[in-house]
Amino acid sequence: MSDALPPIPAKRYFTIGEVAELCGVKQHVLRHWEQEFSQLRPMKRSGNRRYYQHHEVLMVRRIRELLHEQGYTIPGARNRLQEAALCDSPPASPPSESLPPPAPLPPVATGPDWRLIRQELLEIRKILTA
Repeated sequence: MSDALPPIPAKRYFTIGEVAELCGVKQHVLRHWEQEFSQLRPMKRSGNRRYYQHHEVLMVRRIRELLHEQGYTIPGARNRLQEAALCDSPPASPPSESLPPPAPLPPVATGPDWRLIRQELLEIRKILTA
């Protein structure tokens, strides 16, 4: 039951493991739901790691409620979510709920600093031509 789910912490990004714990589902189920529900699109960063935002955690909880508690099939739950979006139904949480400012994402793996390498090569060339 959704009452037994832990409260969602006031942070901007969640890993797939955190979302799995917060929503009471396994990680592979979340990956499957991403394929089934177009509304569920977490950001993917380096190494294909998923980062869910607060509204996506709420969406996962809504999907879980439709499937596990109300007995909808995946196509039925998909239709229900699309109908709710068309009707502009109120969000699952009150809009007065404030979130902290966005935390920076983990750094993306980057390549070498080409400007620094170019400068070093120019210095080496200068030494060799002297």
